[in-house]
Parts: sequence; structure tokens; C-alpha cells
Amino acid sequence: MWSNLPSDLLANIFSFLSPDSLARASSSCRHWHTCAKAYPLSTTSNNLAWFLAMPIQRNHTPLSCYLHDPILNNWHALSLDFLPDPVRLVGPIGSLVLIRPTSSTFLQLAICNPFTRQFRHLPMLNITRTNPAVGVIMVLDSTQSAPFPCFKVFVAGGMSEAVAPRCSATYEPTLEMYDSRHDTWQIVGPMPVEFAVRLTVWTPNESVYSKGVLYWITSARAYSVMGFEIGTNTWMELNVPMADKLEFATLVRRNGVLTLVGGICDGEACVWELVEGYNWRLVEKMPIEFGIRFLGSKKSWGSTKCVGSDKAIYLYRDLRSGMVVWREVVDKGEWEWFWVEGTSIGGKQVQTYPIKGVLLQPSLAPSCIS
Repeated sequence: MWSNLPSDLLANIFSFLSPDSLARASSSCRHWHTCAKAYPLSTTSNNLAWFLAMPIQRNHTPLSCYLHDPILNNWHALSLDFLPDPVRLVGPIGSLVLIRPTSSTFLQLAICNPFTRQFRHLPMLNITRTNPAVGVIMVLDSTQSAPFPCFKVFVAGGMSEAVAPRCSATYEPTLEMYDSRHDTWQIVGPMPVEFAVRLTVWTPNESVYSKGVLYWITSARAYSVMGFEIGTNTWMELNVPMADKLEFATLVRRNGVLTLVGGICDGEACVWELVEGYNWRLVEKMPIEFGIRFLGSKKSWGSTKCVGSDKAIYLYRDLRSGMVVWREVVDKGEWEWFWVEGTSIGGKQVQTYPIKGVLLQPSLAPSCIS
């Protein structure tokens, strides 16, 4: 399996090792030794997350996922033939991805590492739900000895199973949480019914955690943001700037701050961040030349998707279209815009598919899942 991984991908992973671990890795075999020596990575670039794209194919397991290395600007394909069921990508958990098998109507979650080909189902939820909102947060645990941090998964709303033959399914006004330290789900508490309805009908799975609050954005125009303050178990609603004029809007986290990326009808793509008093402040606009190149002849932001991390924000459409990236350049102490060409493996473009993307750090740690 390890010999199938691209050398620059291995080199990126090696860059996170301590000197003693790197020495052991480079002495494991000739391939690893050559890789460690032939692809030196600067300390200023090895914290860049990789973009992972998984094709969205209804009721079919994607044959591969596609990764973009931001350091060497290369695309790679990794086989997903180890997955037992058709899946949809939900979101990143450190170096893992949270996925949901699509073979069941009701939500079932799993985690996998596409680099080590590990896969594991999470336990079943306490309440059977269809189409709930899902959110993930990392947990700092000083007692933890494993190399991978702990995490929690929150599931809100959804349609609950009918309790009688003639009863229809109803919106589930509860929130439950999975804690990886205990490998169990628990009911956190009730939630307003109107929030349960909106999270079920108009909210995609993408969530953002910032400063103690888990946020989701509605997918229906005009956009709005719903938040759950974890420490107090309280729900809130936030307005969105230019909500009725945005053709797409996505929440990300930049430098720990909740950030909104949106494309204005007949206008630019803009970036706002949430400041004190739950107000939005405009921090950046995509340069016109990048907008023209990204939109091409479509003249609309409607099919745009966005994913981000603390250090980078990616705007994308499908596998063959190029991406626009706004990311931190550590050497310069500022953020800059970049263009990334569409997916090309060995000089050949891949077949175009609609995709869902996430940002994550590659890892070969075998204890992440098992």
C-alpha cells in the first residue's frame, strides 16, 4: 500500500515527524529513504492543508478521491475501493474524513483515512434521523496519549421515524453528540422546533466551529446563520450581509474567526468576518481577473462551492474546472490569491464530476481509527 503513495505526499507527511521518527522512517526501506532526501520541504510551507475532492455519485461509491498538493502544485488520485458502501463526504476531522453511507435512508456516520485505507463505522445514533445537520469539533485533551486529537460530532434536527403505521415522520427537535473518547452518543437536549425544521430542510452538512459556537448557514436565499453555543446549550440566529443578493454563501473559519464567503449577483466574491457584537466586517474582495477566469462564460456564482481552513480558502466547482485560492503566505506575512488548474493526473484531465471538497493534513498514523 505504501509504495502506491506519491513521493511528494509521503514527503509532506514526513515533514511533520520529529527528528527521531523521521530517522526511523527513512531507514525503513530504500523508497522511504529516497523520498525523505529527495523532497525537502521548507518549514514555512509544511502546514498547508491539502484539498481533497470526492466525486458525488448517487448510490455509487466513488472509485477515487483526488488530492491537490499546494506545495508542489500537483494532483493525485487515491483509490477508494476499500470502502464497503456508497458514501457521501461530510467533513474533515484532522487527517480523517467523516463520511455517511448512502445505502441507508437514515443517517449513519463513519470515519476513514484515505491514505492508510482505514475505515470504521461510528455507533448508531440514539434517535433514527433522516437528513439532519451535522457538525464536528476537535477536543483538546491533556490526558490523551494517542497521536490523533479527540473529536465530537453533533447531529441536530432531521426527520424522525414514524412511531405508528399511519403516522408520518416528524421533525426531531433534539440535538445529540458523539464523543470519540467514549465512542458513544448522548442526547444533549431539546432545540426549538423552527430551528430543527430549517436545519433539516435548508442546511447542508457543512458546519464551522468558532469560539465556543457551532454554526450552520441555510442554503435557501435569503441566507441566514444558525448557531449553537455549546457551553450553555443555547441557540441563536445571525443575519448575513447582503443576504438577498448573494448567489452563493458559505461559512469557513479563518484564523479562528467565523468567516463568510459569498458571491454577489452581477458582482464580486467577497469575504466577511464576524466581529464583536455579532456584526460582519468586509475584509477582502476577489480580484476581478480571478473572478473572470473562475466564472468564464457562466456569469453566475450559483454553482460555486467553498471550503476553508484557518490558513486557506478554496472556491471550486467540479473536477475539471480550476480553483481560486486565497491563502496565507507565511514568508510575506499576508494573504494572497492563487489560481489552481483543474484536476490533471499524469498530464491528462480526469472525467468531470460534481464534487465535494475538504481541506486536511495527510497522515499515515495507523492508530487514528483502529
